[in-house]
Order: sequence, then structure tokens, then C-alpha cells
Amino acid sequence: MMRARMRLGDFLVAYLQRIGVTHLFGIPGDLVINLFFKFGRRRGLKIVTLSHEPGIGFAADGYARATGRLGVVCVTYGAGGLNMVNPVAGSFSERVPILVVSGGPGEEERKLGQLIHHQAKEIESQFRIYQELTCAARVLADPRTAAETVHEVVHTMWREQRPGYLEIHRDMVETSIVVPDEIRRWDGKLEFARSDDRKTTEAARETAQRLNAARRPALIAGIETFRYKLTHEIVRLAERTGAPCMTTVLGKGAFPMDHPQYMGVHMGAISPPSIRRRVDAADLVVNLGTLLTDMNLGSRPPSITRGKSIWAAGNVVKASFHTYTDVGIRDFLRALARQRLRPHRERVVYADNLHGPPARSTRAVRVADMLRELNVFLAGRRGWSVIAESGDMLFAGLDVRVGRGGAYLAQGYYASMGFGVPGALGAELGTGQRPIVLCGDGAFQMTGSEIAHAPRHGLRPVVIVMNNGGWGIFRPITDREDLLTIPNWPYAELARNWGGEGFVAETVGEFRDALAAAAQSRSFVIIEARVDPHDLSPVSKKYIEASGRKANVGPAARRGKRGAP
Repeated sequence: MMRARMRLGDFLVAYLQRIGVTHLFGIPGDLVINLFFKFGRRRGLKIVTLSHEPGIGFAADGYARATGRLGVVCVTYGAGGLNMVNPVAGSFSERVPILVVSGGPGEEERKLGQLIHHQAKEIESQFRIYQELTCAARVLADPRTAAETVHEVVHTMWREQRPGYLEIHRDMVETSIVVPDEIRRWDGKLEFARSDDRKTTEAARETAQRLNAARRPALIAGIETFRYKLTHEIVRLAERTGAPCMTTVLGKGAFPMDHPQYMGVHMGAISPPSIRRRVDAADLVVNLGTLLTDMNLGSRPPSITRGKSIWAAGNVVKASFHTYTDVGIRDFLRALARQRLRPHRERVVYADNLHGPPARSTRAVRVADMLRELNVFLAGRRGWSVIAESGDMLFAGLDVRVGRGGAYLAQGYYASMGFGVPGALGAELGTGQRPIVLCGDGAFQMTGSEIAHAPRHGLRPVVIVMNNGGWGIFRPITDREDLLTIPNWPYAELARNWGGEGFVAETVGEFRDALAAAAQSRSFVIIEARVDPHDLSPVSKKYIEASGRKANVGPAARRGKRGAP
């Protein structure tokens, strides 16, 4: 309940609850302790603590991606806030709305001009850093405008789908602030930015004309369709046109992977051959929410000519050589839904990079085998999601097919190692879907120990640790493999010590059995899959080769004179 005058801490709790926030991720500290306990009071928010700030940052990110709601983090000043910088940078790059609430030194402490513990260069240093990494950053120092400032930051975050930052110094938590009538009467609904109606209608009309004239149209769904919650609209467009739909690397999961018109992941020149041929043969490619990044394009410039393409992203629609500004993708798709569209008939065949028959049960397990077995395991199962860690597992995840409403999450552009396990914890908290985490041993040693918190939060993720003894994705491009080696942890044993179950898989059959046992387990599970140190996912091999061609350096030359691994 909001009143005309409230203590700032109480107002912030009430405000977050009004916009639908249910969970708060955080770690307490002395400069934020009073606010932290305000959040966790009875009838407050559900507090989720982990062991380290990067973990809670990634968990909040996973929660926001999976639920489509705001993720909220509460940390202390300096040592806590600066630990959060990397997760927030990833959220900014990948359009995830994370609100960071930080404590800070009080007014009297600042007046003394002395150094404050946890301080870096200057008292304002942390605030300045977050100005660079968020779409809106404010220090709440004025009781007369604090409520309006919170309102402004949250609305800006929602419109831009990017992180925001609020710094609340510890002597402000109990300060009485003014809550304007407008905020008190507000229903808590967050709105996206409105488009120019005339431009939107014209862009949709021209797009419909181009679609109706095309003989072989194709659709590609990108990250903005994910962030702006447009799966229903994309599916409806695909079904009305009959065109095949692909996703980008960042957009994987935005279109149902078991839909008959889903063709797979488009990744430029290193896409599966049938996808590459289909896009090359298209006389119109409609790109919806696609960002031109090296990851989306397979490390090479796009080959789609502007004359036969439509791009809708960043509040701009480019229909061949016509550009419509101030047109958001949500409004564009809804306007397009009102147009008359001619249906096409085409048999769409799903494509991935997994070729050849299933391996024998007794064969030593390889990354491609893991992916085949995982796809068999997921087929027809409901209530599961997949979260892919960075490194080789980011590329491996592109060949995983999750059906029956299951989600797929990955930090596909910023690609920070350490996202997977805590991101999965946040996603499961938000949706209840049981996550399978694809994780290399290098990434697991960064944040994987956060899984020890799973039992107390009632979570049951299944973490597949691909153990190749180091940061294996770099082995093909270096002659100093000793610099890529990491300690060999007893992953399965650690799982049991932390309250879960652990399995070791060295053969295809053992991996298959471990998945079956994990499905029956009532706790979290770690499956350690021991693979050859030089084995990589099929997409990683293609990506490394393409990157080498781009640099005019062949894989063998980059490896020196030792020959192929």
C-alpha cells in the first residue's frame, strides 16, 4: 500500500511489489543492511542469496530472461556493487532489464571528506561506472523527488529493456519521502514506447505487399522478439504466411523449436547447409529484431542484399530502400497482423549440425554424442529448459532442440563464462521449469559452486559438466596448451557433498543412463561427461575455421608445427 508520505525503504518495497516483482537477489553488506532487511520483511519480497555477487547478478538475469519480468538485485556499496559490473554489462549488451539497488555512505560520512571503506577512487566512482553500463542511473538524495526518480528509472528500463541503477545511501532508508498522487493511483503496468502510427501502418503495408509478391519468403527471429515478448506474434506471422522461420544465435528460443515451420538457427555462412541454401534462395528475408553482431553472422558480414530484405530492429524498419523511423517491433508486428497476407505452401525440414547415426553405447562419449542423446531425452518431455554456458557449450547449445513449451537461454553475444549455473537457478525460481545446464569445466569452476544453494531454495537443476581438462575452445588456435589447463575437480563427488547427486559418464551409454537417473532424482544433479581434450562441438569447429579464414590464417598454421590436435 502506498501513502502520500512514506519512508524511502518502505516505498521501494511497495513500488516493486506493485510492478509484479516477487524475488530479490542479493547479498547483505553494512552499507545496505537496513534496506536489505526491508526487502526481506514479512509480506515483503522473496530473498535469494548466493555466495558471490556475480552469481546473484547472473541469477537475476536468468530470472528476467525466463519470466519476462524485471530482475532486481540488492548489493552493498563498493565491494558488492563493483563485483556486479560484469553481470550488468552482459545484461546491457543482451537487452535484459535488471535493476541494481546499491547502498552507499551516509551524508555525514561524505561531508567529512574522509575515505569510506569499500570506496574505490572517489565516493561517486561506482555511480559513474553504472552510468556507463545502464540506461538510467540515479542517486536518491532528495526526499521530494525520490519516488518520481524511481518511477522514471524503472520506466526507462522497461522501454529500453536494459539495466538500471539506484543508489540509496544508508541514512536515506528511513527518510520520509513524498509520493505523488500519480504514482499512488498508478496500476503498476509498465508500457513500451509508442510508435508513430502513420509510419507503422505504412511500414506494415509495404511489408505485406512485399510478402504477397514473394515466391520464397523466409523469416528470421532475433533477440528483440525475445525481449519484447513477441513469440505469439512471430508464430502467427509464420503460420499466416507459411514461410519457414529461423532464429539467430541470440534469438534461439524466441520461436518454438518443435513448431513445424521452425527450420533451425541461422548463423550466416556457418549455418547448416540446408538453412544457408534456403536463405540464399529466398526472394525476401524478413529479419525481426535481429542485431548485426559477429555471433549472429558467423564471424562474417551478412550476404542478404538490402533489395530483398526487410529489417525491423532498434525502432526502425528498413523495407528494401525505404526506412521508417520511430517504429517499434511490437507495434510493427501487430500492424502487420492486420494486413491481408497470401499464404505460401512449403515443407519445412528442421536442420542442425548433428550428422551420422547414433553412436554405440560403448563408445567414448564426444560432445556431438552428448547433444544427440540430450535431444532424444528432451523429445516429448514437458517442463524442462536448457541453459547454455559460454565457451564451447554456447555453440553446442545451438544444436539442442527443446520442445513442448520448454525455454532456452544463453548469453549468446556478451558470452561471459559463469552465466550458466546461477542463470539456471534464477530461471527455475521464476518459471518452475527444471533446467539442464550445458557447462564446460572452466566455466563451472567460476560460478558452478553456487549450485550448493539449490537445496535450500528447492531447486533441482541438472548440470552437464563437459570435462575436457581446461578452456578447450582455445586449443585449436594456440601452441601453448599448458596455459589452458585447469585443475581436475571431482565434480560428481562435489555434487554429493553439496546435497545433490553426481554421475560420471565416459561412454555414450553411461551418459544416457545418467540422464535417465537425473530425470528421476529429487535433488540437483551434476553429470560429469569426460571427453577428449581436443573434442569440440560441431558449431565450434565451424566457427573457428570461419574465423581463421577471416584472418587469412588456417587452423594448422595457428596451431604451429604440431599438426592437428
